[in-house]
Amino acid sequence: MKTMPREVFSKYTEPETFERIKEYPSVSAMWENCLREFADVTAICDNGREYTFAETEKAAAAFRTVLCEAHKDESKRIGIYSANSIDFVKAFLAITTLGYTAVILPAQLDAGTVFGCCMKYNIGTLVYQPELKQNTAVAEERCPGLALVPADALAEELTPLRPCEADTPCVVMFTGGTTGRSKGALLSNGAVMQGVVNGCYGYHDVFNQRYMLVLPLSHVFGLIRNLLTSLYTGSTIFICRNNKDVFRDIAVFRPTIWVVVPALAEMALTLSKKFGRNMLGADMKVIICGAAAVSPYLIEEYRELGITLLPGYGLTESANLVSGNPESLEKPDSVGIMYPNQEYRVENGELWLRGSNMLECYIGEDEEAYTDGWFRTGDLVRFDEEGFMYITGRIKEIIVLSNGENVSPAEVEAQFNALPFVQDSQVFEDVNESGAHILALEVVPRMTELGKLQLPDANAYMMQELERVNAQLPGFERVNRIVIRDTDFARTPSMKIVRYKKCN
Repeated sequence: MKTMPREVFSKYTEPETFERIKEYPSVSAMWENCLREFADVTAICDNGREYTFAETEKAAAAFRTVLCEAHKDESKRIGIYSANSIDFVKAFLAITTLGYTAVILPAQLDAGTVFGCCMKYNIGTLVYQPELKQNTAVAEERCPGLALVPADALAEELTPLRPCEADTPCVVMFTGGTTGRSKGALLSNGAVMQGVVNGCYGYHDVFNQRYMLVLPLSHVFGLIRNLLTSLYTGSTIFICRNNKDVFRDIAVFRPTIWVVVPALAEMALTLSKKFGRNMLGADMKVIICGAAAVSPYLIEEYRELGITLLPGYGLTESANLVSGNPESLEKPDSVGIMYPNQEYRVENGELWLRGSNMLECYIGEDEEAYTDGWFRTGDLVRFDEEGFMYITGRIKEIIVLSNGENVSPAEVEAQFNALPFVQDSQVFEDVNESGAHILALEVVPRMTELGKLQLPDANAYMMQELERVNAQLPGFERVNRIVIRDTDFARTPSMKIVRYKKCN
């Protein structure tokens, strides 16, 4: 059992800045401090308008009044069914600073699923974006007593925020959990705030930045690391409503920090190589990258553009942030140092966690979140002598071969992903023409790298290099079939690769 003191991160930030990173027990306490320090600073840019912290609070205070009138049963939760917008931000702040629990419903949910969530998560009031009104009809018809509130509703009277404790439930967010089945993870105010503060550790300039929001706020990475850490640090966040416009918006807003998933970082790099560094704006300094494995190739290529790419590791159940890598150039394969105020241990290669950042429970599930007080992440890890963590695989993805050997697809994929022309890969169990179970590999090539080589036969070159790497693997990890794809893998809403199902 180990913990990491916060002082480990102090060398990466100026002393006076590091001292400003304080812990707050709740979203209410954090927001009160923001209003004291940053009242006249622009907090949100959305749909052509700017909102200072004071103006954002005025909108949240008016919406608190709406909620106080609509939400009659305080034993129930309040759902937010909205795409990224100032109305989402206003609703989230209003709900959580009243001491209620927000259930975040992804905007892509259909009417039947919205109804199911209202029932399963005990939602008494549903705040909905007007454009999504048609998908609330089933819930309105079948949920007794459900109050429906449009996200753009306002009242003239302003209701002040309420002080909340660290153990006050704050938010329910969807997660795949350790079984891969979608569940609702309940995070307390204390857990959310630990995740927010963790987002401040490990880089030089923390406060008064300019953030771009592209990730959905229904994802823990978007809500906690992108939105709430931006607010906490008195920064300005630009809400990109249409991802097709992201590079146009970057040119206008000129963010200093961008929080992205690796697939988006890859796309931005490709465009920057084609059209120039200005695709990322002249002021971009840091990219925070997570939610899936980050290729060392991305770290090095962004360094050449003058941008520091910092990978990390987290879970919905841990309020997103478990570790971050402030030394990505020196240790590009690592997901970094463990954040403070959490205990961790490794059992049979699996990372176990407990601490102030962890979930309370899964809502409406028979599955227990904890084993003897510890959360089992399902991730296989190792630590080096300096305390940097490396992900070596997922327990549920382990392939057991007929000879009894265990293969971690992630470990094998990492060997192939080290080739500059490999953008993504997937190792999986397949069946050959004879019915025998084999290991197979599919690769998505990085065309920008291949273009540099001006090869007469790119496929032949790639296959030769892939076979070379394959021959260097231990015998039981070698793949028997290699396929070079001409399309991307299917991906989840958070841009993770959808893994093929195991063979029976």
